[in-house]
Amino acid sequence: MTGVLVLAGTPIGDVSDAPPRLVDELATADVIAAEDTRRLRRLTQALGVTPAGRVVSYFEGNEVGRTPELVEALLGGARVLLVTDAGMPSVSDPGYRLVAAAVAADVKVTAVPGPSAVLTALALSGLPVDRFTFEGFLPRKSGDRARQLASIAAEPRTMVFFEAPHRIAEALTAMAEAFGPQRPAAVCRELTKTYEEVKRGPIGELATWAADGVKGEITVVVAGAPPAAPQELTPAELARLVAVREEAGERRKEAIAAVAVELSLPKREVFDAVVAAKKEGLENTPGKAPGKSPGGARGKE
Repeated sequence: MTGVLVLAGTPIGDVSDAPPRLVDELATADVIAAEDTRRLRRLTQALGVTPAGRVVSYFEGNEVGRTPELVEALLGGARVLLVTDAGMPSVSDPGYRLVAAAVAADVKVTAVPGPSAVLTALALSGLPVDRFTFEGFLPRKSGDRARQLASIAAEPRTMVFFEAPHRIAEALTAMAEAFGPQRPAAVCRELTKTYEEVKRGPIGELATWAADGVKGEITVVVAGAPPAAPQELTPAELARLVAVREEAGERRKEAIAAVAVELSLPKREVFDAVVAAKKEGLENTPGKAPGKSPGGARGKE
């Protein structure tokens, strides 16, 4: 039988946030793949657990070479536990390659849920949380960073970023240029730690605040782009949108309702536009008049 790959979330600050299952997995796993074996040692000491299995390093520098070795262990029936320095493996941390390789080898992959800097910062930000995107770390080079930010400037969902303390001022300044200085945001640092701080405000103000230096692990949450102003269309343009739907097979009533919803307009306004367009079409047709059939009184004139 093949083994199991277990992805385990580890505390992002306060060790007491460690889930009970993490302690059990650390004590019983056949192999523990850790991003930093020294940090793992400190974590196990703090939790009072002694790993029974083999401990190996698994970080950005050796992921490619070590992944086949871990997959071989999994195929041999081992229970492999993957942990990173903080938070959930694979989320801007090592893990994706191993998960992909395990899935390709038809090995079961499960997880021990744990603390998440992304979700913690999102919840504390005070910004909309019903829809969001995780953007990870921005490019280090200013040109690449500017291009990436420009590509998501119109993103309507709340955005979450990771950033290094020595680059946070530059990143916030670039965000202010790409999103506008008044875009609401929050800088969350040292989450769940002694000096936890959440600084909220317009990005431009946060960039000025960060210019003096910011320390610690940082997560930035930025509000999505505000909805665009409703597009103002002439009655003829509204009627044309309805006609296009009718030509596609929709009934006129349904087409009018759909256009009204799409443009956030009252159905009456779209209906009146259709009636006006029809009236104008009749008036421009020789021998016809609104409300009269070709056989009517005016049709004989």
